[in-house]
Amino acid sequence: MVCFRIFVYGKVQGVFFRKYTHDKARELGVKGNVRNCADGSVMIEACGPETVMNQFVSWCKQGPPQASVTKVETHAMPVKNFSSFNIVY
Repeated sequence: MVCFRIFVYGKVQGVFFRKYTHDKARELGVKGNVRNCADGSVMIEACGPETVMNQFVSWCKQGPPQASVTKVETHAMPVKNFSSFNIVY
């Protein structure tokens, strides 16, 4: 089990990025949360098996069809026991 704090930059707000991230996380079995940040980026805290997390981070680099991702920062974080994946409003 590995956990990452992921920051996604570009045109990532107002394009349903959080909803698509939620759907992808549920599809892969990733636990955590996603939220918009005041600077226009999106922050994701996510935990899962290493191979699954690699797939999830790769998806974040593309995002949903309407998004235009310019940069993704991935930082390891301590393991958290998230029970599901949620959108934080």
